[in-house]
Amino acid sequence: TGGHHPTREGEVFNTRYQALRELGCGAFATVWLCQDMRRKKHVAVKVLKSRESFAEAAQDEVALLRCVSSMKKKDQAGENIVCLLDDFRMIGENGFHILLLVLQLWVLGPSLRWLMGNYAAQGLPLPFVKKALQQVLAGLHFLHRRCRIIHADIKPENVLLYGRDKSPRGLLQDTLDCSQRTDLRLKGPGDDPGNRLEESDLMSIEVKIADLGSACWTYKPFSKEIQTQPYRALEVLLGLDYGTPADIWSTGCLAFEMATGERLFDPQPGKYFSRDDDHVARIIELLGRIPPHIAFSWNKLTTFFSRPGALLRLSRLCPRSLHSVLLDRHRWANQDVGPFASFLLPALQYAPQRRATAAQCLRHAWLGA
Repeated sequence: TGGHHPTREGEVFNTRYQALRELGCGAFATVWLCQDMRRKKHVAVKVLKSRESFAEAAQDEVALLRCVSSMKKKDQAGENIVCLLDDFRMIGENGFHILLLVLQLWVLGPSLRWLMGNYAAQGLPLPFVKKALQQVLAGLHFLHRRCRIIHADIKPENVLLYGRDKSPRGLLQDTLDCSQRTDLRLKGPGDDPGNRLEESDLMSIEVKIADLGSACWTYKPFSKEIQTQPYRALEVLLGLDYGTPADIWSTGCLAFEMATGERLFDPQPGKYFSRDDDHVARIIELLGRIPPHIAFSWNKLTTFFSRPGALLRLSRLCPRSLHSVLLDRHRWANQDVGPFASFLLPALQYAPQRRATAAQCLRHAWLGA
């Protein structure tokens, strides 16, 4: 696309790609299912909003995606990240520039959130949880070490499903036929909604990290506030500087949710406290008192704390351990609790510099068991 006039790029795009249907719409972009007429394959085209206020963010996303694509070619790695195939610039009817990102289709299956909806009561089977986490962590290791990128929004909606050899039964077809529905269910024998995949079909599913729309460079954060609330790292809540460990915190929250069907932290506002207040309180209840050198290391100390160890607006906390949550609330077998907790807790260390890296998480015995 380099050097083409925007209108010329528009002609090239319209000649090569045929829009079939809308797959999703967000605050900053719309995603379309398109046919690549040259390669005779489906692709996903992300159309970034053309308002001037979005222009810088759109350029940042293109730069990040290009870096990922370049490093994938150089290192033959990064298989667990959605790949940018091409990008185009056009002029819209309002005179603003429109940015179109052409992405791999074969990963544009449903998200992990969609799959988790079929196992909500008990969580996903642990063999699949381990396999999916290995792939997410491998993707993060590539982003963090090779690309120097912080994803900044790891959550089930940004982990996409695909089949390497063939689509698992009904998986991709349901997505293409029912792309406008929000209550998608996997189809089982007799096409009864809500049936779960056979274990062999489930284990044939692989995952990729998607959506670098909130990502940033490790050496150049774009925003102080990142991540979707339930997956937001403590340092981000407290207004501290953040880095790649913030992604690991989110991955720990993701791991718990995949394994149990319930969010690790699901903060809610109250009459006299905010959602952030409740979030910090829930973290303390599960993981213990926040050390003063962390809690009082930034200008938000008066926002949450009246003194070391004491929250400003929430005084009655109900401490509980991760072990008790898994044993009592989720009815896990005792022999399963210890290994999972030993994997999860290092990903939730308060001090980012002490938190496990993606590489360290990948080496944990629980993932390979």
